[in-house]
Amino acid sequence: MTIEIKAPAFPESISEGQVATWHKQPGDAVARDELLVDIETDKVVLEIVAPEAGALVAILKNEGDIVLSEEVIATFEAGAAAAPVAASTAAVAEDDGEEQLGLAPAARKLADEAGIDTSTLTGSGRDGRVTKADVVAAIDNRGPSLTGPSASASEATVSEPVPGERVERRVPMTRLRARIAERMVEAQRNAAMLTTFNEVDMTAVMAMRKQHQEKFVARHNGTKLGFMSFFVRAAVEALKRYPAVNASIDGTDVVYHGYYDIGVAVSTERGLVVPVVRDADALGMAQIEDAISAYGKKARDGKLAIEDMTGGTFTISNGGIFGSMLSTPILNPPQTGILGMHNIIQRPVVMDGEIVARPMMYLALSYDHRLIDGREAVQFLVTMKQLIEDPALILLEI
Repeated sequence: MTIEIKAPAFPESISEGQVATWHKQPGDAVARDELLVDIETDKVVLEIVAPEAGALVAILKNEGDIVLSEEVIATFEAGAAAAPVAASTAAVAEDDGEEQLGLAPAARKLADEAGIDTSTLTGSGRDGRVTKADVVAAIDNRGPSLTGPSASASEATVSEPVPGERVERRVPMTRLRARIAERMVEAQRNAAMLTTFNEVDMTAVMAMRKQHQEKFVARHNGTKLGFMSFFVRAAVEALKRYPAVNASIDGTDVVYHGYYDIGVAVSTERGLVVPVVRDADALGMAQIEDAISAYGKKARDGKLAIEDMTGGTFTISNGGIFGSMLSTPILNPPQTGILGMHNIIQRPVVMDGEIVARPMMYLALSYDHRLIDGREAVQFLVTMKQLIEDPALILLEI
């Protein structure tokens, strides 16, 4: 029985996707629920698996092609064994109509653009198939390719750049990176964005973690007590006191949210994503840590679902894990506030008239000045500082 393999049904917020990677090729035998293809959207990578055991018959959408919601991208034969597939049913080659066997479509396209002779490559894919990664490795090994109107095919395949030569390498943006760029420009263009700063003494939080970490891990099945749960809980308490920072602007209306869905920015190889910890006000410290840890793993594995990143009323971004001392985070529309955490450094501060070394962190709050006044933003950040410097206030909600 022939089955049409379709792109997923995209939600309203996503109009189209792009074929990222075919994990199976025409003629390959496939087990039920085995991964066939990855579809990349501007938010996540969606996996399409085999509906039944059988064989992939034909690929209708090659790697790099744009696909619409529920568009047919391949045909599949349920119950069929692996069999050779004619070139006409596989990915079609360029103008000469001949398919280069053993070469993935995305690899062929990249090789053509970079002037790579694929006949010299050893494929690392299934049955010696040359993959896109093999072509990328070949490009990296030979050095950046020359570009410009005077760069001939022979010039593009030089193994090493000439000393003093100005070289470039041009690659297309991924859909996620393009969407990130679009949203960042949108945030700066449409919001009256301003940033206020403060610093927080991390002594109390660090002492609490050191004192109770072992018992916390034992009590919560291996979950470690990190810094982020303190900041999420402190943010929730501060947002309760300053609801405008938890609000959003919709046209000429202000939407005040009666719930606290905290986005936590996670950096991945594909770009920055912001999964959302739902109803953070109802979660304990261990539950928050578990949610953040699970999202981090899903993000690194490319397994985040669209619903994991939908919504959010406030965002926290921790640039400190990369060594950032100070930054001005950009709003995540339509939210009106985002908190930036930074690295912890022993700095001299005055305590009771004496100069002492304390573990200090700079905090940054970027906010939409159309809705949030400067006084309100400063008071929100001061509240965050007070709650972190005295964590008992978080538990007592005072």
